[in-house]
Amino acid sequence: MSGSAGSKARVPAEGDRLRALPPVGELAARLSGVPHGAAVRAAREAVAEARERVLAGGEAGDLERAARDRLALLLEGTLRPVVNATGVIVHTNLGRAPLAEAAREAAAESASGYANLEYDVREGRRGSRQAHLEPLLTRITGAEAALAVNNCAGAVLLACAALASGREIVVSRGQLVEIGGSFRIPEVAQQSGARLVEVGTTNRTKISDYVRPLGPQTGAILRAHPSNFRTLGFVEEVAIEELCALGRERGVPVIDDVGSGVLADALPELADEPAVRRSVAAGAAVVCFSGDKLLGGPQAGLLVGAREAITACREHPLARALRIDKLSLAALAATLRLYLDPANAVKEIPVLRMLSAVDSDLLARAERMRDLLTRRGVEAEVLWAAAKVGGGALPLLDLEGPVCAVDPAPLGLDALAGRLRSHEPPVIGRAREGWMLLDPRTLDDAQADVAAGAVARVLAR
Repeated sequence: MSGSAGSKARVPAEGDRLRALPPVGELAARLSGVPHGAAVRAAREAVAEARERVLAGGEAGDLERAARDRLALLLEGTLRPVVNATGVIVHTNLGRAPLAEAAREAAAESASGYANLEYDVREGRRGSRQAHLEPLLTRITGAEAALAVNNCAGAVLLACAALASGREIVVSRGQLVEIGGSFRIPEVAQQSGARLVEVGTTNRTKISDYVRPLGPQTGAILRAHPSNFRTLGFVEEVAIEELCALGRERGVPVIDDVGSGVLADALPELADEPAVRRSVAAGAAVVCFSGDKLLGGPQAGLLVGAREAITACREHPLARALRIDKLSLAALAATLRLYLDPANAVKEIPVLRMLSAVDSDLLARAERMRDLLTRRGVEAEVLWAAAKVGGGALPLLDLEGPVCAVDPAPLGLDALAGRLRSHEPPVIGRAREGWMLLDPRTLDDAQADVAAGAVARVLAR
């Protein structure tokens, strides 16, 4: 009995464990090959956290590993590329639209040094950053004038503020939508200083509903495309042509928020989204749309329309607060130049290429992933499944096509998904009926190899 008791290891008291913690300088010295200041900061934070654990009755843990993990976050950053195998083309959580090669090169070139962002090199005087975009936007959309800001919500806010601040904006109840991140159209519009006047009902709004409230206090009529949902059945809405005709008759400008920015209106997959050119041709004073969704460019909010209305937006104080930066401007201009040749745009802009991908190409990529996996002992099949557009666009459209379906055994779906997220680069797939799906629509051949290789390595472990 006494021998057994004497052989038990002594548990260090709390004070002993605290005294055993290494000095910050000593721990920092172990973190070689990194800036001294960063090593000291990481060591100090690791020691402080270990102290808190000990005081709470826990163990100090591996301080050097904790400090190195902190250094990795500090020096490598948390924003990094991922492989999107979900089949969601405009994936909001994964950065929305991937840029065309020309747009990537333009942004990199602009970032590498100085640029004539707001300098007229011909005249040798100050210029406007909008001069790099307006000629492209007016040519592509047919509008008289154009302006770019930092996102579409900003574009709507600016248009409402410039045309209707202190006055009323008439809008259909069925269009008071909530967009991503819990931002709501009524709240965005009200920040402009305008008062919203709701007309019609959730499912039916007629032209007569718009006519009744129009008067001296009306600043604008707002149409907001309900991009992320659809009402079906007993529904009615007013076409943009009819709404603009009413606006002209009553002298009230129409602001049309068309959302995702459809410029490739010849693509059949985009037939149910409002085309920018149609709204411009109908006579909308300002048409607002995104740059980073179906247009396929960087984050931006675009305003095109009548010269007088766009000038009012350009001269409003909010225009400076919302202005587009030079990297986004360079990428956006390069993307818009691709639209000058519509057929080339479909080939070069990733979003459009994914939307219009043919089954034979998708099948070849799905089989490529399946074959790589089966050669490495992983059970995989080619099945058919529906990809989605994403980004709040075309919620009812299913893009049917072949996918590579992986059996997650022996890990199970959750464990496999977790380990793929920890892979470098992280691989994000989607689950269906017990399978892990790798969708070739949002992958190129190189990314497909990375995705399949990551799955094979994870399951092999």
